[in-house]
Amino acid sequence: MPAIKRPSAKYQPKGLTVLHEDKDVIVVEKPCGLLTMGTDRDKTRTVHTIINEYVRKGDPRSHNRVYIVHRLDRDTSGILILAKSEAAKIFLQGHWEETDKRYLTIVHGLLTPKAGTISSYLAENSAFTVYSTPDPVLGKLSHTEYSVLKESKGFSLLEIHLLTGRKHQIRVHLSGKGNPVVGDRKYGKGKDACATLALHARSISFTHPVSGKRLSFETAIPDLFTRLVGNIPDTFAANLDDGTRGL
Repeated sequence: MPAIKRPSAKYQPKGLTVLHEDKDVIVVEKPCGLLTMGTDRDKTRTVHTIINEYVRKGDPRSHNRVYIVHRLDRDTSGILILAKSEAAKIFLQGHWEETDKRYLTIVHGLLTPKAGTISSYLAENSAFTVYSTPDPVLGKLSHTEYSVLKESKGFSLLEIHLLTGRKHQIRVHLSGKGNPVVGDRKYGKGKDACATLALHARSISFTHPVSGKRLSFETAIPDLFTRLVGNIPDTFAANLDDGTRGL
């Protein structure tokens, strides 16, 4: 699928990397520390506002806009898909279970077993903290598949296959297992010396809402990960579906 003509460099999004763009979707890499979209409590600059400015090509009167398909936590880096029409957004969200989402994370401690699926009902309390509950009425059933890629210095590098996409799901599931994500001040066990959350949305594969073609994208491994556990073999290529891979 040919990419559309990009705006001039003057209007390229600042602080975001565009991995792919066509007339229906934009795929970007979000850095740690940037919200996906604003909330009633936080009106700071977001991926949503940055990409809206980008598609308007510097014209504030333009009716061009993007639609949020899914979100990443502020401190989670990695791949995000945005739609350029409501119809594209509805299609992508309606086919979300078919979307393959892979993460890299580093957690404290060693896991037993080395691969498995964590399942629980997740709910949120009035303090906006997500927690596991045995009550299916209170929470939504959530599944996180993991496998250990490397162990080093008391840390474990994991590949996460996100089978459902609840708020804070990976962080809550791994914390509940006794292996909180490095840098997680909210769900971690006590103080964490690492100021950056070691959670990265590494790859995604989805069906294009118009062409029906399967598209796959992956990003580089963040420097934080190699600083924590040393050299990391790139095992993700084998996990991506066949399709167009954006690098």
